[in-house]
Amino acid sequence: MIGGFQNIIKVPELKRRILFTLIMLAVYRLGCHVPTPGVNGQALAAFFDRSGGTLFGLFNMFSGGALRNLSVMALGIMPYISSAIILELLTVVIPYLERLKKEGDAGRKKITQYTRYGTVVLSSIQGFGIAVGLESMSGPGGMMVVNNPGWGFRIVAVITLAAGTSFLMWLGEQITERGIGNGISLVIFSGIVAGMPAAIGNSLQLIRTGEMSIFLMLIIIIVMVAVVAAICFVERGQRRIPVQYAKRVVGRRMYGGQSTHLPLRINTAGVIPPIFASSIIMFPATITQFIDMPFMKTVSAVLMPSHIIYNLLYIGFIFFFCYFYTAVTFNPVDVADNMRKYGGFIPGIRPGKNTADYIDKVLTRITFGGAIYVSIVCVLPTILIGQFNVPFYFGGTALLIVVGVAIDTVAQIESHLLTRHYEGFMKKGALKGRR
Repeated sequence: MIGGFQNIIKVPELKRRILFTLIMLAVYRLGCHVPTPGVNGQALAAFFDRSGGTLFGLFNMFSGGALRNLSVMALGIMPYISSAIILELLTVVIPYLERLKKEGDAGRKKITQYTRYGTVVLSSIQGFGIAVGLESMSGPGGMMVVNNPGWGFRIVAVITLAAGTSFLMWLGEQITERGIGNGISLVIFSGIVAGMPAAIGNSLQLIRTGEMSIFLMLIIIIVMVAVVAAICFVERGQRRIPVQYAKRVVGRRMYGGQSTHLPLRINTAGVIPPIFASSIIMFPATITQFIDMPFMKTVSAVLMPSHIIYNLLYIGFIFFFCYFYTAVTFNPVDVADNMRKYGGFIPGIRPGKNTADYIDKVLTRITFGGAIYVSIVCVLPTILIGQFNVPFYFGGTALLIVVGVAIDTVAQIESHLLTRHYEGFMKKGALKGRR
């Protein structure tokens, strides 16, 4: 593995891409410490200290700690993800968007443009809800969170938060295009990882003061290690469908005749389902937190991570997005047509429609198993840690995102190395990503 890291320096393009990615992530982390004008940081920090295990703690984790001091990037990348989800769903029901999706690069650029517009709208709505809610919040000793409440603060907050989300969206797109890995996933990854040192420090402080036992901390560490091991094992798992290629004679040479396989990953959607599910639930949950109405307070209590209804909704959205994203990224009909075009077939299955139906049947079954795995990883550790009253929010969702994004990013780096005839990180076999 050390040799793999040394080979990175020998590939100028890969070195530039990694350096560009690190610089963009550093800019993001710097922006997380630029506060929104008109907010009392001490009062807001005191509020979040009392809300570490609630929805605020979850939202603060995904924003990389930016929500805790209401920085310009407090909304994080979630409005962009919500907008992308809405556009994907609308392509199924609106013929115009469906035609754009089939037009290649030009159509995708148009859909991306609509996604950006939707991001600005959603971030403005969320920013206004947060601004109104902050005006009624107070810290210790009655210290108000907002120094000068009113429409002046609301307008400034909406513009600032929408601009911060738009800049973060651009940052993620630049990483995807010019850096290494998926920019949006890496932004969320860096935000979660950035909160780990503080969480570890707080836990050690609680152990020193006697508020948390060493035995409890050992249990939490064991749970996290077990979840990481399970994630690494399942993310590498795949169902291999045998494929046989018929022999073809071209001129005086004979081609084909070899046996291979079609790999179908257990979790084809990767970390997308928990990210999308969290984004969908966070949008209404954030608004209800700041509206002082009895009905909204009830909805807010229901949408807390420790509530059974929240977890049922979360699991339902995970199942939906596992199947939805798999259907978007993997088309059995296209795979079957390509196999028939090059003389390939699945033993015992007729080429064409029968092959497509067989692949779809297998994919549906393993996706169901993958959805169960993602649900267990995301929900069960969160419930267990919630029962232990851990002073920070770091459950299975965060572990799945961190490990999954790390595997994908390392796989992309290794593919760059292998393309240029260098050894990758693994001497025995290649580390395969989801794409």
